[in-house]
Amino acid sequence: RLLESGGGLVQAGGSLRLSCRVSGVNFKIAHMAWFHQSPGKERELVASRSSAGITNYAESVKDRFTISGDNARTTLFLQMNSLKPEDTGRYYCNTANRSFGWGQGTQVTVSS
Repeated sequence: RLLESGGGLVQAGGSLRLSCRVSGVNFKIAHMAWFHQSPGKERELVASRSSAGITNYAESVKDRFTISGDNARTTLFLQMNSLKPEDTGRYYCNTANRSFGWGQGTQVTVSS
């Protein structure tokens, strides 16, 4: 099960920290990721974190977003800084290969 939280309404340039509580997955060895879906668009991977802690980011969020994880709490985080209106959308977590059932996501709205 995946339970995302932390979204909200923020002005451009602001920050948010998203959380994803993960259960039913061996979090310590899972390659986890955050996905972004804008209205009318495909769900896209924006950040991933391997079990070894190696991170990768989409060009659109590089140097602004940071993915991290807490193995003890089996929780995945996404620190979002310098937010832009185009970051608006719903954010989901999942394994990088999308092998788990999707959660409800959390809505992020960035006003200009």
